[in-house]
Amino acid sequence: QVQLVESGGGLVQAGGSLRLSCVASGRTFSTYPMGWFRQTPGKEREFVAAIGKSGSTTYYADTMKGRFTISRDNAKTTVFLQMNSLKPEDTAVYYCAARLGRKDYRLGSDYGYWGQGTQVTVSS
Repeated sequence: QVQLVESGGGLVQAGGSLRLSCVASGRTFSTYPMGWFRQTPGKEREFVAAIGKSGSTTYYADTMKGRFTISRDNAKTTVFLQMNSLKPEDTAVYYCAARLGRKDYRLGSDYGYWGQGTQVTVSS
């Protein structure tokens, strides 16, 4: 069992930056690839970024490439999402998740543990 707690969301102006953190409980954190997803009301959950167990491999949705950076600190059982050049369309609840499946890192169904989410609002 892994419990995930996100933080770092908030209100920021367009062009600004935020850094999200996700702290995991348990000593098995380093055995899970991790991902970030986001969701807005009325829309499906959207893949944002993923990172391998060691942190050496990262993946991004096309719309986030060059603006967002995912990283992890296994010693602190934390995964981060640095978000730069934020746009109003980045407004969403952001969730971190621990991946259990091996089908496709972009699929939410591949992830077995989820945090409660943190709200990011980007004003124009």
